[in-house]
Amino acid sequence: MTLHTLAAAATASLSLMFTAAYSTADPTAPAAASHAATAHASAAAAAEVDKYLTGLSSWAADFTQTIDDGHGNVLRSAAGRLFLQRPGKFRWNYSQPSEQLVLADGKQIWFYDKDLAQANVRDMDTSLASTPASLLSGSGSVSAQFNVTSLPPNGGLQWYQLIPKHADTDFQVVRIGFDKGDLRSMFLADKLNQITQLTFSNSKRNIALAPDLFSFVPPPGVDVIGRGGK
Repeated sequence: MTLHTLAAAATASLSLMFTAAYSTADPTAPAAASHAATAHASAAAAAEVDKYLTGLSSWAADFTQTIDDGHGNVLRSAAGRLFLQRPGKFRWNYSQPSEQLVLADGKQIWFYDKDLAQANVRDMDTSLASTPASLLSGSGSVSAQFNVTSLPPNGGLQWYQLIPKHADTDFQVVRIGFDKGDLRSMFLADKLNQITQLTFSNSKRNIALAPDLFSFVPPPGVDVIGRGGK
């Protein structure tokens, strides 16, 4: 489901299961030396991602999203605009193919479908700590939540791979691509063997965002499911 994929993050195809960075040391060297080199490479990659997030207080961007079955067959596509306010707040406004909303106010997450006149709400908890949404909108070091490795440049972007350290997430691996320090793309692989691609454009960093962007009150007549609802 599209909203669940974004909130919990996505996709688990072998095509996204990139290998971690390997040491260039002599293969006959002791295993401890190889492990130390790999750990150093991971720490360096995490530092690069942290560098982007350091000083990030807010972010807004247009996004396009596709979800495929892991074999290149597109199952769903969508588009809209994303707003982030650190720490812990985000808003995904879907405009295509229909109006939907995923919103975190720092305490709860809302999922709203205008056509269905239905809203779901649940508390934010630690199971969301390693999702891509919280990666951008959260606080703290990336290396605390992910094992990070640097990948070769591709398509004009510098790529990094993030693997969650915790097993209670809905996805197995994430790739993020930067263009001259700006986030431009995310690939995600979930446990359903589906691939989600997010492409960002018209991004703006550290802009003033109205507080009510991260507040949601269900319109009259909307069926609310979850805490405080039905």
